[in-house]
Amino acid sequence: MFQSIWEDVKREFGYGNMVTRIIIINVAVFAFIHLVGIILYVSNGAQPSPLFRDVVNFLSMSSDWKYVLTHPWVIFTHMFLHEGFWHILWNMLFLYWFGRIVGDFIGNQRVLPIYLLGGLAGAIIYFLSANLMPYGAMGARFALGASAAVMAVVSAAAFISPDYIMRLLLLGDVKLKYIVMALVFIDLISIANDSNTGGHLAHLGGVAMGWLFVQQLRNGNDLAMPINGFFNRINSFFQSLVGQKQKPGPRMAYKNPHKQARATARKAMTVTDEEDLSYQEQLDAILDKIKQSGYDSLSEHEKEFLFNASKK
Repeated sequence: MFQSIWEDVKREFGYGNMVTRIIIINVAVFAFIHLVGIILYVSNGAQPSPLFRDVVNFLSMSSDWKYVLTHPWVIFTHMFLHEGFWHILWNMLFLYWFGRIVGDFIGNQRVLPIYLLGGLAGAIIYFLSANLMPYGAMGARFALGASAAVMAVVSAAAFISPDYIMRLLLLGDVKLKYIVMALVFIDLISIANDSNTGGHLAHLGGVAMGWLFVQQLRNGNDLAMPINGFFNRINSFFQSLVGQKQKPGPRMAYKNPHKQARATARKAMTVTDEEDLSYQEQLDAILDKIKQSGYDSLSEHEKEFLFNASKK
């Protein structure tokens, strides 16, 4: 059974769209983190282990600039990391719903760049707010989750097609622009109520990045190009390594006894008569003329020639 599941995951990751791949990565990280937590829990005598928090923080975005400098990967790893089940569930559902819209309208190749740029914008806003606002005086704190990255995808979808209609449970048909307005309003209320202030500010950073991406794209500046170019170079590098390892071995040549007979048959079937070749060239020229200018552009001689050719 596990082998079958693994094959399904590989197939979806290899042939699915970018939204599917991002979801697979998030779910894989979620499963890995909790598997580590189970191992630490059991090894600690069925008691919560303080090492689990260290593992989570090792991949989380911090408000401490020293920690970020010594753990630079957290700028990106935090946006693929979740602890709570409902946290990852809602993030992945929003990514699935709105990511498909982005992929359909502006291309599958732009989904990951929007996701990464949104997560990066959220990390920057979180870091600045944690160090400049009063709530940051509580000491070093950590942020994790794909919310800012997903909000960038959500807002990009809304700015691409604000009147696109989605059918919501209990609400019916709702336009995208109203969904994003509601989500932004919830974040603003949460900030005012001092509820996870840094996290909700990060969400707004993701929203702003989604708007900026679409606006720049409309102005002819594709922010996805450098990111996709970077990943293409990495992919080419690894493909070159694989190609070097898989050098072609010695080849064995086989002589086909029927090769000469087939060559003779093909030669016999080829039109070598100058008159037939000229006839074919005339026919091709007339057909090209019809394709470019229409049948009425043919002369009487050409029409007669085409009429006679249709009888053969």
